[in-house]
Amino acid sequence: MLVPTRKLSRIVLVLISFTILYIFGVHNHLFEINFYEDFHYPYDGNIEPLVEQLKNNLTPDVPPINSYNFKYYRSCAYKCNNVKKLKLVYIIKSAPENINKRIGIRQTWGYEKRFSDVEIRTVFLVGETKTKVLEQSLDEEYRKFTDVIRANFTDSYYNNTLKTMMGLQWVNKYCLNSEFYMFVDDDYYVSTKNVLRFLRHPKKYPDYVKELFVQVPTFLRTKRELSNYEENISRLYAGYVFQSSPHRHFTSKWYVSLEEYPYHKWPPYVTAGAYVLSKHALIDMYYTSFYTKHFRFDDIYIGLLAYKAKIEPLNCDEFHFYKLHYNKLNFKYVIASHGYGDPQELLQIWTEQKSLGNA
Repeated sequence: MLVPTRKLSRIVLVLISFTILYIFGVHNHLFEINFYEDFHYPYDGNIEPLVEQLKNNLTPDVPPINSYNFKYYRSCAYKCNNVKKLKLVYIIKSAPENINKRIGIRQTWGYEKRFSDVEIRTVFLVGETKTKVLEQSLDEEYRKFTDVIRANFTDSYYNNTLKTMMGLQWVNKYCLNSEFYMFVDDDYYVSTKNVLRFLRHPKKYPDYVKELFVQVPTFLRTKRELSNYEENISRLYAGYVFQSSPHRHFTSKWYVSLEEYPYHKWPPYVTAGAYVLSKHALIDMYYTSFYTKHFRFDDIYIGLLAYKAKIEPLNCDEFHFYKLHYNKLNFKYVIASHGYGDPQELLQIWTEQKSLGNA
C-alpha cells in the first residue's frame, strides 16, 4: 500500500507544481520574442514620412490606423490664449468624483500664479460619468474654475490611454504655445519650483542646483539659475524611466498575453503618474499615435510612441513613482511624489516646503 501512496503523492506534487507554474505564466516566457532582435508593432512600416505629412496637413500616403473624434463637453479652448512666453502647462488626469483632490491641487502646486514671472496653466482631464448628481457637480465646478476638460469616453482605469490621447489632442488643438507640458495624476505632490529648475538643465538636475547653492551668493541665485543653465531639450520626454518585462502571471492586474504583446521587454518608458514633454516631443508623439496600435496601459503606450518616434526617455530619480517618506529635509529636490491623494496632507506638506523655498 505504501508504493501507490508514494506514487500518488508524487503525481499530486507534479500537478501542483505545473499548476503554480501555469498560474505564474512561466511557460509563457519560453515563447517570448526577443525585443532587441525582432521588434515590430503595428503599424509595421516606415512611419516617419507619414507623420511628417500629417504634421503638415497633407493627406498621408498610407491611411492612419487610429483616429480621434473626441467630442468635448467642456474644452477650456481659451485657456492658453493671449499668453506671452507660456512656460508650463499641467495636464492632470483626474477621476470625475475627485473634486476634493482637484481643489487641493488648485490651492497648492497647480496654482497658476505661483510665480509672477513664469506663465503656468493648469487643466484637468475627465471622462464621462453616468451619475446625474456628479454631472451637475462637474458642471458647477467648470463654471467656477474653467479648468476641467471633459470628453466623450468612459472614465475608467483601462481607458487611461484614451484620456492621455485626449490630452495630447487638446494640446494640439488649443494649447501649442507652451514650451513644456507635465502630465500628472491627481494623487501626486509636485514642486513647481523644482519642475522649473529641472527644465533649465534636465540632464544635470539636481546636481547643478546643489553646486549653485554652494558657489553663488543668495541675492544672485535666481538670476544665475534663469540665465546660465539652458540646454537643447527640444524633444524632452522625462520622468522615472523603467526598463521592465510584461507580467505573464494570470493573477496580476497588469497581466499581458503573448497575443497582445509577444516580446520579452517593454520599450523604455516613463511611469505615467508624472512625466514631462517638450512641445516638439508632444507633437511628434501625438502624430506617431496615428500609426501606433493602442495599448491599454497608458505608460506603455506613451513608451511605444516615444520608441517609434525615436525619442529617448530621460530618467530623473526625483520623479518618485511611490510615496516618498516625508520629512522636511528630504523633499528639497523632489519634483513629484506619488501617494498624496489626501488634500489635507498635500496642503500641509506643500505649505511647509514652500516656506522652506522648495515648492
